[in-house]
Parts: sequence; C-alpha cells; structure tokens
Amino acid sequence: MTKISPEIEEDVQAESLLSVSADVSFSSNCFPKYKLGPDNQIVEESKEDSKGLSLKEVVEKETVQLSEQHKRLSVRDLASKFDKNLTAAAKLADEAKLRDVASLEGHVLLKKLRDALEALRGRMAGRTKEDVEKAISLVEALAVKLTQNEGELIQEKFEVKKLANFLKQASEDAKKLVSQEKSFACAEIESARAVVQRFGEALEEEEKNSPKSKTQDVERLVDEIQEARRIKRLHQPSKNIVASAGLAFKWISFSGLELQVMDMEHELHALRTQIREKSVLSLKIQKELAMNKRAEENKSCLYVFDGSEALGSHLRIRPRSDTAPSLSKCSIQWYRVSLDGSQKEIISGASKLAYAPEPLDVGRVLQADILSNGQKITVTSAGPIESAAGLGSYIETLLRKSSSEFNVVISQMNGQDYSSHSNHCFNVGKLRIKLCRGWITKSREIYHTSMQLCGVRGDGNAAAKSLFWQARKGLSYVLTFESEKERNAAIMIARKHALDCNIMLAGPDDRV
Repeated sequence: MTKISPEIEEDVQAESLLSVSADVSFSSNCFPKYKLGPDNQIVEESKEDSKGLSLKEVVEKETVQLSEQHKRLSVRDLASKFDKNLTAAAKLADEAKLRDVASLEGHVLLKKLRDALEALRGRMAGRTKEDVEKAISLVEALAVKLTQNEGELIQEKFEVKKLANFLKQASEDAKKLVSQEKSFACAEIESARAVVQRFGEALEEEEKNSPKSKTQDVERLVDEIQEARRIKRLHQPSKNIVASAGLAFKWISFSGLELQVMDMEHELHALRTQIREKSVLSLKIQKELAMNKRAEENKSCLYVFDGSEALGSHLRIRPRSDTAPSLSKCSIQWYRVSLDGSQKEIISGASKLAYAPEPLDVGRVLQADILSNGQKITVTSAGPIESAAGLGSYIETLLRKSSSEFNVVISQMNGQDYSSHSNHCFNVGKLRIKLCRGWITKSREIYHTSMQLCGVRGDGNAAAKSLFWQARKGLSYVLTFESEKERNAAIMIARKHALDCNIMLAGPDDRV
C-alpha cells in the first residue's frame, strides 16, 4: 500500500526556502506554528504532543506494584494457623495424661473392692454368699472393660502424639517459609524504594528545568520569527515561488490521501472476500462434521435409508441385517430436524416406509422414528436435503411469465381414487391457482389461509412426482406431474406467489 511520508513536507519546504537564499540557516527544518498579536507579540504557542508516560504516571504504577507485593505476604497467616493447631494438640496430650491417672486410680479401686468382697465371701454362707460372688464377677467384668478402654486410650494417645509431631514439624516449616518470604519481600521493597526515590529526584529535576526550557523555546521561536521576517523583506519577489510550492505540496498531499483511501478500499474488499470464503469453508466443515457424526450413529442402527438425499428422490427405510424386526409390525413417523438439532418438526401424514422430500425439507435433516415392541429406533439422514440440480434456473425462467402451466393427472380427489386418468392443466398464477381440462375448469381458487400445498406424504412409486393440494375446505386433490422437477417447481412458485399475497402456503400442520 502506498504511503505518503511526513518527510515530503520537510523536503518541499526546505527546497522552497533554499531557492530563496542559500545563505539562510534555520534551527529547525520547518516553520513553527504560532499566532501574533499586536506589536508582534506571541499570543499562543503550539503544543507538542507528549509521547510516552509521564514520571508521575510511572510513580503511580510503581506504587500499585508495591501494594500488590505487600498483599503477597500472607504466609504469616498460615504459620499462625499451624501454631493454633499445635496448641490444640498439646491440650489433647494433657487430657490423655489425665485419663492415664484416672485409669490407674480405677484399677486400684477395683482391686481393693475385689479383695474386700473375697474376704467377705469367706465369712458369708447361703444366699448372701451367692450375692457376693455375683458382685465379684461384676467387678471382674468392670476390670476387663477398663482394660479394653485403656487399650483404646493408648491407641488414641499414639495418634495424638503423631499429630502433634506432624503439626510441630509443619509449624517449623511455616516459620522458615515466613522468614524466607519476609527476606525476599524486604529486598523487593528496598529495591522498589530506590526506584521510587530515583524517579522522585528525576521528577523534581524536570520540574526545576521546565521553566528554563520553556523560556529557551520561546526565545528560539522569537529568533526564528524575526529571521523569517528578515528573509521576507529581503526577497519579496520570491513570494509567488513560495505560494506555488505550497500549492504543489497540497496537491501532492491530496493525491497521496486519495491513493491511501483507494488502497484501503482494496484491502477492505480483499478482507471481506477472505472472510466470506472462511465463512463458507467453516460452514462446509461444520456440515461435514455433522454428517460424519450422524454416519457414526447410523452404523450401529438396525435400519438405514435407501435413496439419494436430495429433491426428486425417494427415501425408503430398509433393515441393515436379517436380525432387525420386521418393518410391517412397526409404527413409523418422519420428522424434519434443523442442522443443529435444536428444532424438530413432525411431518404430518408421513408414517409410511418411504418418503419423498419436498422443497420445505431443503437444508434440513430427515429423521424417522421406528417403534417396535415398545422400543424406539431412530434413523437419520447423513446430511441435509440438497436442492435438485438446475431447479433454480428453471424456476427463474418460469417466474418471468405471468403464470406457469403444468400437465398433471388427478390421482385422488377428496381422499378417493380418481377414475379418469386424463391430462389436466395445473395453472399457477400470481393471485390464484386453477385446475382445468380444456375449457372445463374443475377448481379455481385465490390464495387464502385455508389453502394447503405440499408434496405427497405416501410411499407410492410416484410420490416424488405428486403433490397434495387442498383448494378449500372439503375439496382436495392429489396431482401427479410429468417429472419431479416440475412438481418441485410448481410447489416453490405457488409458495412464492402466495407469500407475495401475505399467505403462508404449506402442508397440514407444517410450521413455516
């Protein structure tokens, strides 16, 4: 892309000035921007764009970093928690010692009580002696239970001692970690303080030197203005040359801007083209991934679709293996599903083994649910239904006419087989649809809300060439066309004209 460098301005101005006088020298390569008041006094000075961060902003940034470093010193809290746990372990150890003393006293008391009862048993006789023996047996049982409690107490004491040692070691490790972090933090704080002090000194020095630099800039600007005026007085005839050089510079700048705009437009066009190509490629990849996923799911299915997944075809369900249940004993329902699977629409009346896709199915996935012995088996097409080749151009040709005529045969009328198989004319106009035979009109209806038009949803051999047309309530036809392309074109043209009349033309229970 062509760019106009800011150095052109400096070259043009330098050349224009050199052509006036070769003895003149300037402190800068371009005239300064200024405004003059009365008595040639400078009223307003140009402001230079500041680049980069100021020293104050740098100091604020360093202060924020110091506060963040201070927040990291939270290891001291961890050490305090370890100290608290160590204190709790010490209390548990003291309680264990008290339990040892109590247990020892209990053994002594039980031994004294047993000795007293033994002495008493020697002096007693009869029933009283039996009671004393029972008391002795109870004392012995208490001694056994006390021994068991002592064993449990010893085990608990061991666990407490182990926990205390662990907490003590952890507390020592935490203290070491605190000391290390503290030393690291102190070193970082000292280095940060040195940086802040250095920046503060630099800031103070800049504040001291700023008035001097401003004064020097003003003096230099005044000198340049006086020098320029002197040159203007000495070389008054060169005014036209300077003006022409300025106009030439403006024309070059304008041309450069036009070139920049043209280059940017070309780049934007190229970017849009690339984005469009990437979008198409992404959609294609998503479509292939969805097809691969459905193909993997269908591999484990007991049934599969036969036929091309496009308009004009005839899809039929067939078993994948001999072990699959017989389809004659199964109930079937066809659905049209969106590509992402978020919308699933039932196809009313499509409950046979075969189904012929219609224009409303283009871009969607067909799915059939098979119910057998209370088990549902789902069969899905490998990809979305595609349009027929050459159908779009054929429809565009027909839409150039005021109406389109097709040769049809009436297969059914009001759900009953039609006896005559003579040819009829199916005329699709912009405002109405007419079915006639020669001069005899069988039905002529304008587009209205009770009219329905869709592909036949049966499993006959001519389903791909047939459509269902409900002219009005109580009057319906099944018409068979000469080819699949004419049938699909008639459906699409009729829906286009109906939509122009604000009527949605579809099949029974279809959501459009």
